[in-house]
Amino acid sequence: MLNLSQSEQSTSGGFRVDVSRGQRIGRVSSEWFARPDDERFLNLPNLYEVVRGRAERAQARTVETRAIRVEASRDNSEWLALTVPGRDGAVTPTHWSFGQLCTLVGAPTSYLRQLPAALSAINLQHGLLAHPAELVKTLESNNGCVELRAVTGPDYGRIWDHELVAAVMTIAGNGTGDTRWKVPGVLDWATMTHNPFVDVTKDTTTLYASDRDVFLFLVDDTNPIEAGRLADGSPDLYFRGFYCWNSEVGSKTLGIASFYLRAVCMNRNLWGVENFEEITIRHSKFAAQRFAREAAPALTNFANSSPAPFVAGIKAARGRIVARTDEDRASFLRRGGFSRSEISKIIETALYEENRKPESIFDFVQGITAFARGKTHQDARLELEGKARRLMERAI
Repeated sequence: MLNLSQSEQSTSGGFRVDVSRGQRIGRVSSEWFARPDDERFLNLPNLYEVVRGRAERAQARTVETRAIRVEASRDNSEWLALTVPGRDGAVTPTHWSFGQLCTLVGAPTSYLRQLPAALSAINLQHGLLAHPAELVKTLESNNGCVELRAVTGPDYGRIWDHELVAAVMTIAGNGTGDTRWKVPGVLDWATMTHNPFVDVTKDTTTLYASDRDVFLFLVDDTNPIEAGRLADGSPDLYFRGFYCWNSEVGSKTLGIASFYLRAVCMNRNLWGVENFEEITIRHSKFAAQRFAREAAPALTNFANSSPAPFVAGIKAARGRIVARTDEDRASFLRRGGFSRSEISKIIETALYEENRKPESIFDFVQGITAFARGKTHQDARLELEGKARRLMERAI
């Protein structure tokens, strides 16, 4: 951690960073761009209250598919209504659970959505009756009217969204600054400084929840980590960050990604990312146990861990010289699995980024990741970044 000039930098508007290094990750930006205002929350307690409330109003039951009855709503509202065993009255499927029902019986979801409700009901009912009888787990929620939120397999291991939010709150408090973990600040491109002190608004928040998922992104961006020096002698600064996601209705896995990054811009792209690690848990039979045993502790361990191993790894990569000549550089990259055309472009990119040809493992990794950022196809970019990560691991 920085122990001098930190307060001076932070109070003067932020920390100078070099975002030309490392990876750019757009996952958080995609979430930020897609979320309407009613899915954006300004702090963790408010988000928790919403997702915990809907869980308390929900009921999970196991029913037989052939016992589900489908009909168009009698009030001519063009809505489908379901009758499920063990519940009096109609249940209205959500957009998501309707798609799950269609997938269950092999019906084309987009086509049935376009039909009048009566025709859609007939087709879906036929599918349920013709489909081999099996058990499914329903998730129904009573919020004035009863909704069918999810239809999953009988062994679906539900991890509630509020359980993930609660795990995050144990380390992040309200998520806006009462602990070191908070909604991130913003990179100022004019001065290349990351300012951690930005008001949390609907435009800047990274705490999201919809009727089918939650997504949280937090950083420790008031406590920069220095891992070596840049070419001009200034410190190469990083911050710790993580994001996590879950869906209690089966639209996605549970996952946690942790990393070190250099900045977050206004549209929530992550810049200069290093040491990206991710774990995912499918909602299978023992998912809840895996969450308690693996995911929640991993989050706590990362939050409380020392950055010393990361700093040592960066310093080791900077100090490990693997090439002095062009022949050495080409040979080193060939052994790393790079093609002839990739080798020349990586060396050119590293020269442009560092104002000198690569010599250390760190130089090569920066050149590879910068080269990868120019790839339009994600598969090609991920393959290059994977090779860079393996080179970095060899230095530690």
